[in-house]
Amino acid sequence: MIHLDIHNETATLKAVLLGIADDFGGTPTVGDCYDPKSKLHVIEGTYPTEANCSAELQALAQVLDKYNIQIFRPENIKGLNQIFSRDIAFVIEDKLVLPNIIQQRRGETHALGALLDQLKPNSTISMPEEARAEGGDVMPWNDYIFVGYSEEEDFRMYTSARTNRAGLDFLASTFSSKKVKGLELIKSDDDPRENALHLDCCFQPIGMGKAILYRDGFKQPEDVEFLVNYFGHENLIEITQDEMHEMNTNVFSIAEDVIVSESGFIRLNKLLRDLGFTVEEVPYAETSKMGGLFRCSTMPLIRR
Repeated sequence: MIHLDIHNETATLKAVLLGIADDFGGTPTVGDCYDPKSKLHVIEGTYPTEANCSAELQALAQVLDKYNIQIFRPENIKGLNQIFSRDIAFVIEDKLVLPNIIQQRRGETHALGALLDQLKPNSTISMPEEARAEGGDVMPWNDYIFVGYSEEEDFRMYTSARTNRAGLDFLASTFSSKKVKGLELIKSDDDPRENALHLDCCFQPIGMGKAILYRDGFKQPEDVEFLVNYFGHENLIEITQDEMHEMNTNVFSIAEDVIVSESGFIRLNKLLRDLGFTVEEVPYAETSKMGGLFRCSTMPLIRR
């Protein structure tokens, strides 16, 4: 029996759902892409292979094993990309939330059956149909839940808009003991450099009171001001547009002082080590071509 327990992004990780790259269906057509970074790599002929993504996921799994983290995997559904397990469900406190994700990805939720069977009764919460969210937009952070979202005009306009006002309101009413802070994101369906697909593509808290931030991922200046005031300017690692495009915010904390990061993030990894973090470098550049990195591939179940 799994006893869910998630209150923030940095407590010591004990159990996680890690995505899989088995049988993900090969290179999609441009028309079948639902994020601009995947679309770019399909057009350029550089979309990753199943073999490369599987190797990168295995390298990540080896790091998790090194820290004695229990790994669960989704059931394999042939022809379906199941790498980014973060989005299809997420844990807050002792509840697993089953959100309404983008239509093109809803088949992924059918792979959670074995995991759900291991949860205590009454451990799951399903969102009502009008409430839309994906886990990459949802960050439990102690007294807060940070939520990246889009107001109705952008939500209707952009496929890359994944969490709406109704989803934000649902989380606020469901977790009423938390302060739910909505952060409106910049969206583009065609230019990955102008798109914050999820909140974790432009912001993420890390240990020791620090956070990684890309200012221009947010639509409202006051949301950036809130984050700067909350964490303190001196505690922010600010990244460039190029670094955002390479997904420098999408690292993954497995303890307060241990972070999994991409091998190619030279500047970021040095900064993290200078701040006292242990940085576990994993090659993940091929997977990132699909618009996600380490946080996207992992759905924490238990942190202590």
